[in-house]
Amino acid sequence: MKYVKLGKSGMDVSRICLGCMSFGKPGQENGVFPWAKDYDGAKEIFREAVEQGINYFDTANVYQNGTSEEITGRLIRDFGLDRDEIVVATKVHFAMREGKPNGAGLSRKNIMTEIDHSLKRLGLDYVDLYQIHRLDHDTPMEEIMEALHDVVKSGKARYIGASTMFAWEFERLNQIAERHGWTKFVSMQNQYNLIYREEEREMMPLCADRGIAVVPWSPLAGGRTAHPWGTVTARNSVDRVSPMVWGSTDAQDRPVVDRLEKVAANLSYSMAQVSLAWMLSKPYVTAPIVGATSPVHIKEAVSAIDITLSSETIKELEALYVPHIKTGVF
Repeated sequence: MKYVKLGKSGMDVSRICLGCMSFGKPGQENGVFPWAKDYDGAKEIFREAVEQGINYFDTANVYQNGTSEEITGRLIRDFGLDRDEIVVATKVHFAMREGKPNGAGLSRKNIMTEIDHSLKRLGLDYVDLYQIHRLDHDTPMEEIMEALHDVVKSGKARYIGASTMFAWEFERLNQIAERHGWTKFVSMQNQYNLIYREEEREMMPLCADRGIAVVPWSPLAGGRTAHPWGTVTARNSVDRVSPMVWGSTDAQDRPVVDRLEKVAANLSYSMAQVSLAWMLSKPYVTAPIVGATSPVHIKEAVSAIDITLSSETIKELEALYVPHIKTGVF
Protein backbone atom coordinates (compact mmCIF):
# COMPACT_ATOMS: atom_id res chain seq x y z
CA MET A 1 0.00 0.00 0.00
CA LYS A 2 1.05 3.56 -0.66
CA TYR A 3 0.12 6.45 1.61
CA VAL A 4 -0.29 10.14 0.85
CA LYS A 5 -1.14 13.28 2.79
CA LEU A 6 -4.79 14.28 2.89
CA GLY A 7 -4.40 17.59 1.08
CA LYS A 8 -2.35 20.11 3.02
CA SER A 9 -3.06 18.35 6.30
CA GLY A 10 -0.36 16.30 7.98
CA MET A 11 -2.53 13.18 8.07
CA ASP A 12 -1.55 10.13 6.01
CA VAL A 13 -4.21 8.11 4.20
CA SER A 14 -4.01 4.98 2.08
CA ARG A 15 -4.19 5.53 -1.67
CA ILE A 16 -7.45 3.58 -1.67
CA CYS A 17 -10.27 4.43 0.75
CA LEU A 18 -12.77 1.74 1.75
CA GLY A 19 -16.28 3.07 1.20
CA CYS A 20 -18.57 1.61 3.84
CA MET A 21 -21.88 2.53 2.20
CA SER A 22 -22.15 -1.16 1.32
CA PHE A 23 -22.18 -2.05 5.04
CA GLY A 24 -25.34 -2.02 7.14
CA LYS A 25 -28.75 -3.57 7.50
CA PRO A 26 -29.97 -4.23 3.92
CA GLY A 27 -32.66 -1.83 2.78
CA GLN A 28 -32.68 0.13 6.01
CA GLU A 29 -32.10 3.46 4.22
CA ASN A 30 -35.61 3.80 2.81
CA GLY A 31 -35.13 0.46 1.04
CA VAL A 32 -32.70 1.82 -1.56
CA PHE A 33 -29.70 -0.41 -0.78
CA PRO A 34 -31.03 -3.98 -0.54
CA TRP A 35 -27.59 -5.24 -1.55
CA ALA A 36 -25.89 -3.88 1.60
CA LYS A 37 -23.88 -6.32 3.71
CA ASP A 38 -24.67 -7.03 7.35
CA TYR A 39 -21.86 -7.64 9.86
CA ASP A 40 -21.04 -11.16 8.71
CA GLY A 41 -21.03 -10.14 5.05
CA ALA A 42 -18.93 -7.04 5.72
CA LYS A 43 -16.37 -8.82 7.87
CA GLU A 44 -14.41 -10.54 5.07
CA ILE A 45 -14.42 -7.38 2.95
CA PHE A 46 -13.08 -5.39 5.88
CA ARG A 47 -10.49 -8.07 6.64
CA GLU A 48 -9.17 -7.90 3.07
CA ALA A 49 -8.98 -4.11 3.23
CA VAL A 50 -6.98 -4.22 6.45
CA GLU A 51 -4.65 -6.93 5.14
CA GLN A 52 -4.05 -4.85 2.01
CA GLY A 53 -2.96 -1.91 4.15
CA ILE A 54 -6.03 0.31 3.80
CA ASN A 55 -6.22 2.68 6.78
CA TYR A 56 -8.94 5.04 5.51
CA PHE A 57 -12.61 4.18 6.04
CA ASP A 58 -15.50 6.37 4.86
CA THR A 59 -19.11 6.14 5.98
CA ALA A 60 -22.06 8.48 6.69
CA ASN A 61 -24.79 8.81 9.27
CA VAL A 62 -27.49 8.19 6.66
CA TYR A 63 -26.04 4.97 5.20
CA GLN A 64 -28.50 2.24 6.06
CA ASN A 65 -29.99 4.63 8.62
CA GLY A 66 -26.96 4.55 10.88
CA THR A 67 -26.28 0.83 10.72
CA SER A 68 -23.27 1.37 8.43
CA GLU A 69 -21.61 3.40 11.18
CA GLU A 70 -22.53 0.75 13.74
CA ILE A 71 -20.99 -2.07 11.70
CA THR A 72 -17.92 -0.02 10.73
CA GLY A 73 -17.25 0.81 14.38
CA ARG A 74 -17.76 -2.80 15.44
CA LEU A 75 -15.32 -4.02 12.78
CA ILE A 76 -12.68 -1.51 13.91
CA ARG A 77 -12.98 -2.82 17.47
CA ASP A 78 -13.20 -6.51 16.57
CA PHE A 79 -10.10 -6.32 14.37
CA GLY A 80 -8.22 -4.51 17.13
CA LEU A 81 -7.13 -1.68 14.84
CA ASP A 82 -4.82 0.95 16.31
CA ARG A 83 -7.03 4.03 16.58
CA ASP A 84 -4.01 6.29 16.25
CA GLU A 85 -3.14 4.83 12.84
CA ILE A 86 -6.51 4.64 11.10
CA VAL A 87 -8.56 7.40 9.50
CA VAL A 88 -12.32 7.29 10.02
CA ALA A 89 -14.57 9.63 8.06
CA THR A 90 -18.31 10.16 8.28
CA LYS A 91 -20.83 12.66 6.93
CA VAL A 92 -23.84 14.75 7.90
CA HIS A 93 -26.73 16.38 6.02
CA PHE A 94 -29.43 13.97 4.86
CA ALA A 95 -32.53 13.22 6.93
CA MET A 96 -32.06 10.91 9.88
CA ARG A 97 -35.48 11.67 11.36
CA GLU A 98 -37.93 11.87 8.48
CA GLY A 99 -40.58 14.53 8.83
CA LYS A 100 -39.07 16.10 11.94
CA PRO A 101 -38.40 19.86 11.79
CA ASN A 102 -34.74 19.48 12.84
CA GLY A 103 -34.09 16.03 11.44
CA ALA A 104 -31.76 16.98 8.58
CA GLY A 105 -29.56 19.71 7.14
CA LEU A 106 -26.57 21.65 8.39
CA SER A 107 -27.99 23.90 11.07
CA ARG A 108 -25.81 24.30 14.13
CA LYS A 109 -28.42 22.29 16.00
CA ASN A 110 -28.32 19.34 13.61
CA ILE A 111 -24.53 19.28 13.20
CA MET A 112 -24.03 19.23 16.97
CA THR A 113 -26.71 16.56 17.37
CA GLU A 114 -25.52 14.32 14.57
CA ILE A 115 -21.82 14.30 15.45
CA ASP A 116 -22.78 12.90 18.85
CA HIS A 117 -25.08 10.31 17.31
CA SER A 118 -22.38 9.27 14.82
CA LEU A 119 -19.75 8.89 17.53
CA LYS A 120 -22.13 6.78 19.62
CA ARG A 121 -22.89 4.48 16.69
CA LEU A 122 -19.21 4.19 15.75
CA GLY A 123 -18.18 3.67 19.36
CA LEU A 124 -15.42 6.26 18.97
CA ASP A 125 -14.39 9.39 20.85
CA TYR A 126 -13.73 11.29 17.63
CA VAL A 127 -13.70 10.98 13.85
CA ASP A 128 -10.71 12.01 11.80
CA LEU A 129 -12.73 13.64 9.03
CA TYR A 130 -16.24 15.09 9.42
CA GLN A 131 -17.82 15.94 6.09
CA ILE A 132 -20.92 17.76 4.94
CA HIS A 133 -22.69 15.30 2.65
CA ARG A 134 -24.28 18.09 0.60
CA LEU A 135 -24.61 21.85 1.03
CA ASP A 136 -27.68 22.99 2.95
CA HIS A 137 -28.97 26.03 1.09
CA ASP A 138 -31.44 26.83 3.89
CA THR A 139 -28.73 27.47 6.48
CA PRO A 140 -26.35 30.45 6.36
CA MET A 141 -22.83 29.50 5.32
CA GLU A 142 -21.44 31.30 8.38
CA GLU A 143 -23.54 29.12 10.68
CA ILE A 144 -22.36 25.95 8.94
CA MET A 145 -18.66 26.81 9.10
CA GLU A 146 -18.72 28.03 12.70
CA ALA A 147 -20.53 24.89 13.83
CA LEU A 148 -18.01 22.65 12.04
CA HIS A 149 -15.17 24.68 13.56
CA ASP A 150 -16.66 24.12 17.02
CA VAL A 151 -16.91 20.37 16.36
CA VAL A 152 -13.17 20.33 15.66
CA LYS A 153 -12.31 22.51 18.65
CA SER A 154 -14.41 20.27 20.90
CA GLY A 155 -12.16 17.35 19.93
CA LYS A 156 -14.93 15.40 18.22
CA ALA A 157 -13.30 15.69 14.76
CA ARG A 158 -9.73 16.29 13.63
CA TYR A 159 -10.48 17.75 10.18
CA ILE A 160 -13.50 18.72 8.08
CA GLY A 161 -14.37 17.98 4.46
CA ALA A 162 -17.19 18.58 1.98
CA SER A 163 -18.93 16.68 -0.79
CA THR A 164 -20.66 17.43 -4.09
CA MET A 165 -21.32 21.10 -4.62
CA PHE A 166 -20.36 23.80 -7.10
CA ALA A 167 -16.80 25.08 -6.98
CA TRP A 168 -17.86 28.64 -6.19
CA GLU A 169 -19.82 27.39 -3.17
CA PHE A 170 -16.88 25.37 -1.89
CA GLU A 171 -14.50 28.31 -2.29
CA ARG A 172 -16.92 30.69 -0.59
CA LEU A 173 -17.30 28.38 2.42
CA ASN A 174 -13.54 28.17 2.86
CA GLN A 175 -13.13 31.92 2.43
CA ILE A 176 -15.72 32.50 5.17
CA ALA A 177 -13.76 30.18 7.45
CA GLU A 178 -10.49 31.90 6.64
CA ARG A 179 -11.93 35.36 7.28
CA HIS A 180 -13.14 34.33 10.74
CA GLY A 181 -10.15 32.18 11.67
CA TRP A 182 -12.28 29.02 11.65
CA THR A 183 -11.31 25.52 10.52
CA LYS A 184 -11.24 25.14 6.72
CA PHE A 185 -12.09 22.12 4.60
CA VAL A 186 -9.14 19.89 3.74
CA SER A 187 -10.96 17.57 1.34
CA MET A 188 -13.60 17.40 -1.38
CA GLN A 189 -15.56 14.20 -1.96
CA ASN A 190 -17.17 14.52 -5.39
CA GLN A 191 -18.36 12.21 -8.13
CA TYR A 192 -15.61 11.43 -10.61
CA ASN A 193 -15.21 8.51 -12.99
CA LEU A 194 -14.74 7.76 -16.67
CA ILE A 195 -18.40 8.47 -17.46
CA TYR A 196 -18.70 11.59 -15.30
CA ARG A 197 -15.85 14.07 -15.64
CA GLU A 198 -17.64 17.40 -15.23
CA GLU A 199 -15.58 18.18 -12.14
CA GLU A 200 -12.50 18.61 -14.34
CA ARG A 201 -13.88 22.00 -15.40
CA GLU A 202 -13.76 23.88 -12.09
CA MET A 203 -13.63 21.77 -8.93
CA MET A 204 -10.47 19.81 -9.75
CA PRO A 205 -8.44 22.90 -10.73
CA LEU A 206 -9.67 24.68 -7.60
CA CYS A 207 -8.64 21.80 -5.34
CA ALA A 208 -5.26 21.50 -7.06
CA ASP A 209 -4.64 25.23 -6.62
CA ARG A 210 -5.68 25.24 -2.96
CA GLY A 211 -3.97 22.00 -2.01
CA ILE A 212 -7.27 20.33 -1.12
CA ALA A 213 -7.53 16.54 -1.21
CA VAL A 214 -9.87 15.00 -3.79
CA VAL A 215 -11.48 11.75 -2.63
CA PRO A 216 -13.93 10.79 -5.40
CA TRP A 217 -17.10 8.84 -4.74
CA SER A 218 -18.33 6.21 -7.21
CA PRO A 219 -14.98 5.90 -9.02
CA LEU A 220 -16.48 2.93 -10.87
CA ALA A 221 -19.85 4.63 -11.43
CA GLY A 222 -21.72 2.10 -9.34
CA GLY A 223 -20.05 -0.72 -11.27
CA ARG A 224 -20.82 0.65 -14.74
CA THR A 225 -17.13 0.99 -15.55
CA ALA A 226 -16.25 -2.35 -13.98
CA HIS A 227 -18.18 -4.60 -16.38
CA PRO A 228 -19.09 -4.78 -20.07
CA TRP A 229 -22.18 -2.73 -20.86
CA GLY A 230 -25.38 -4.53 -19.93
CA THR A 231 -23.79 -6.97 -17.48
CA VAL A 232 -26.29 -8.01 -14.80
CA THR A 233 -24.85 -8.38 -11.30
CA ALA A 234 -26.33 -9.20 -7.91
CA ARG A 235 -26.10 -5.50 -7.07
CA ASN A 236 -27.35 -3.77 -10.19
CA SER A 237 -30.26 -6.19 -10.56
CA VAL A 238 -31.82 -4.62 -7.44
CA ASP A 239 -30.05 -1.23 -7.32
CA ARG A 240 -32.54 1.66 -7.33
CA VAL A 241 -29.96 4.45 -6.93
CA SER A 242 -27.65 3.96 -9.92
CA PRO A 243 -30.43 4.44 -12.50
CA MET A 244 -31.31 7.76 -10.84
CA VAL A 245 -27.70 8.97 -11.02
CA TRP A 246 -26.61 7.65 -14.44
CA GLY A 247 -29.73 6.35 -16.20
CA SER A 248 -30.41 9.52 -18.16
CA THR A 249 -27.01 9.44 -19.92
CA ASP A 250 -26.86 5.86 -21.21
CA ALA A 251 -26.46 6.98 -24.82
CA GLN A 252 -23.46 9.13 -23.89
CA ASP A 253 -21.90 6.60 -21.55
CA ARG A 254 -22.05 3.34 -23.48
CA PRO A 255 -19.35 4.29 -26.04
CA VAL A 256 -16.98 5.17 -23.18
CA VAL A 257 -17.61 1.86 -21.42
CA ASP A 258 -17.26 -0.10 -24.68
CA ARG A 259 -13.92 1.61 -25.32
CA LEU A 260 -12.82 0.84 -21.76
CA GLU A 261 -13.68 -2.83 -22.26
CA LYS A 262 -11.52 -2.93 -25.39
CA VAL A 263 -8.57 -1.15 -23.75
CA ALA A 264 -8.69 -3.39 -20.67
CA ALA A 265 -8.72 -6.53 -22.81
CA ASN A 266 -5.73 -5.31 -24.82
CA LEU A 267 -3.80 -4.61 -21.59
CA SER A 268 -4.88 -7.91 -19.97
CA TYR A 269 -6.35 -6.09 -16.97
CA SER A 270 -9.89 -5.99 -15.67
CA MET A 271 -12.07 -3.00 -16.49
CA ALA A 272 -12.12 -2.03 -12.81
CA GLN A 273 -8.32 -2.04 -12.66
CA VAL A 274 -8.03 0.19 -15.71
CA SER A 275 -10.78 2.53 -14.47
CA LEU A 276 -9.00 3.04 -11.17
CA ALA A 277 -5.53 3.24 -12.73
CA TRP A 278 -6.86 6.03 -14.96
CA MET A 279 -8.16 7.90 -11.93
CA LEU A 280 -4.97 7.40 -9.94
CA SER A 281 -3.00 8.87 -12.85
CA LYS A 282 -4.59 12.26 -12.11
CA PRO A 283 -2.30 14.32 -9.85
CA TYR A 284 -5.25 15.98 -8.13
CA VAL A 285 -6.79 12.67 -6.97
CA THR A 286 -5.81 11.64 -3.45
CA ALA A 287 -7.74 8.42 -2.79
CA PRO A 288 -10.78 7.02 -4.62
CA ILE A 289 -13.51 5.79 -2.28
CA VAL A 290 -14.08 2.21 -3.35
CA GLY A 291 -17.22 0.44 -2.24
CA ALA A 292 -17.11 -3.35 -2.25
CA THR A 293 -19.49 -6.25 -1.96
CA SER A 294 -16.71 -8.86 -2.19
CA PRO A 295 -13.08 -9.15 -1.01
CA VAL A 296 -12.12 -9.55 -4.68
CA HIS A 297 -13.15 -5.95 -5.29
CA ILE A 298 -10.60 -4.81 -2.70
CA LYS A 299 -7.80 -6.83 -4.30
CA GLU A 300 -8.62 -5.37 -7.71
CA ALA A 301 -8.69 -1.82 -6.38
CA VAL A 302 -5.38 -2.07 -4.55
CA SER A 303 -3.67 -3.70 -7.54
CA ALA A 304 -4.56 -0.65 -9.65
CA ILE A 305 -2.13 1.46 -7.61
CA ASP A 306 0.80 -0.22 -9.35
CA ILE A 307 -0.62 0.04 -12.89
CA THR A 308 0.83 2.84 -15.00
CA LEU A 309 -1.12 3.77 -18.10
CA SER A 310 0.62 5.41 -21.04
CA SER A 311 -0.44 8.88 -22.13
CA GLU A 312 -1.76 7.32 -25.35
CA THR A 313 -3.94 4.89 -23.38
CA ILE A 314 -5.29 7.70 -21.21
CA LYS A 315 -6.19 9.69 -24.31
CA GLU A 316 -7.92 6.65 -25.79
CA LEU A 317 -9.99 6.16 -22.64
CA GLU A 318 -11.02 9.82 -22.54
CA ALA A 319 -11.60 10.46 -26.24
CA LEU A 320 -15.29 9.53 -26.43
CA TYR A 321 -16.47 11.48 -23.39
CA VAL A 322 -18.99 14.25 -24.05
CA PRO A 323 -20.29 16.90 -21.64
CA HIS A 324 -22.99 15.85 -19.17
CA ILE A 325 -25.77 17.79 -17.54
CA LYS A 326 -25.37 17.70 -13.77
CA THR A 327 -28.39 15.63 -12.77
CA GLY A 328 -29.15 13.67 -9.63
CA VAL A 329 -26.04 14.72 -7.75
CA PHE A 330 -26.71 18.26 -6.53
